[in-house]
Amino acid sequence: MSDLMNKNLKILLASFSLITLAGGLFGPLYAVFVEKIGGGLISAGGAYSFFSISAGILIFLMGKWEDRVKHQEKLVLFGYLLNSLGFLGYMFINRPIELFAVQIILGIGEAIWTPAFDSLYTKSLDKGKFASEWGMWDSLHFIITGISAMIGGFIATILGFKFLFLIMFLLSISGTIIVSLLLLSERSRP
Repeated sequence: MSDLMNKNLKILLASFSLITLAGGLFGPLYAVFVEKIGGGLISAGGAYSFFSISAGILIFLMGKWEDRVKHQEKLVLFGYLLNSLGFLGYMFINRPIELFAVQIILGIGEAIWTPAFDSLYTKSLDKGKFASEWGMWDSLHFIITGISAMIGGFIATILGFKFLFLIMFLLSISGTIIVSLLLLSERSRP
């Protein structure tokens, strides 16, 4: 059982790393993009507010419901897929109102996968290594976000936002594919 849990932890960390890398590419460039589509500081703040508030409310509700769900792997997969579609949706934004809609899609995706991911991650921790294995997750989050911010700036400068959004989508889909391995692990359990 310990080998399976360790394998699940690796799958969760790999998929999370790709999702974090995808989102981190855009993070510091967000306000520049909003300005490019005709928005200003109020649009940037408002759109991010839509994401945060929708994610925050729905995470609370989804967490309560997901406690009763048997296959949380499917929820992580579905949430990642919604995030991927949201990242792809950035490619088609021409006005701030469209950005608001994409931010809500991303907030819903985040709300679906986050409680299920946290539950699966917690269940996969090795006894006696809770702090170090949660520390690994936190460490990856900050390091990948920092690296991706720099890379995103270069990509957007050299190749433009559309190419950046395509890369974000592809990274996110890769994370989605990796997390689907949890479903295979679940099916192979005796």
